[in-house]
Amino acid sequence: MNLYIVDDEFAARLRMRTLIRELDDRSLQILGEADRGDQALAEIERLKPDVVLVDISMPVMDGLELARHLSGLEVPPAVVFVTAYDEFALAAFEAKAIDYVLKPVRVDRLRQALDKAARFSPERARELTAAIGKPRSRSHLCARVRGNLKLVPVRDVVYLMAEDKYVAVYSDHGEILLDESLKNLEAEFEGIFVRLHRNCLVAADRLTAIEKSAEGDYVARVRGVDRTFEISRRCLASVRAAARQL
Repeated sequence: MNLYIVDDEFAARLRMRTLIRELDDRSLQILGEADRGDQALAEIERLKPDVVLVDISMPVMDGLELARHLSGLEVPPAVVFVTAYDEFALAAFEAKAIDYVLKPVRVDRLRQALDKAARFSPERARELTAAIGKPRSRSHLCARVRGNLKLVPVRDVVYLMAEDKYVAVYSDHGEILLDESLKNLEAEFEGIFVRLHRNCLVAADRLTAIEKSAEGDYVARVRGVDRTFEISRRCLASVRAAARQL
């Protein structure tokens, strides 16, 4: 069984490697490790480990969000959370049947978690890790660009435009396409993006002005974009409310 370790603390990763050696199981192989969830994602897709041992509390991208992105891979790994949370906070994870190992890690508890993870099918792993991630808004959007995974920080997104079956994400770093619905993105990032019309969401903190065109239509100006955006009559009140909060 191939393993991958994600933890922002070097000592914790070293401890995990030591414990895995203590298991004295030749079928276990560590393929790699990372100290950040966003950096781990592409390497995990490339290496295709069976199990990812991931800390929950990490900067930039925490373990819960990483698990959500991993659930979208073609062959998602089983995820075992490694955490310092107390057992009451962990009840929700246990109820979802995704295992966890409480720090400080014990070798017998690690063995149990790996045995449990070994019984996960890719389909079951995808289903469970996606369920864990749903209540939390992501810090990054993830898409495949020329065969490679690309992460875009949500804070850098300027606007999102529905195009056919995809959503085009325009950010400070360029454009990517998401295989997600604009409606779901609006619900997940409520308060971060505001709907201008049925096909467009814009970052609320990028709104600079609401103007009336010569034709009598309302348009929005957005910082960093050399164009205006149509505002539908239905969305005008919410756009005005978002602009007043800036």
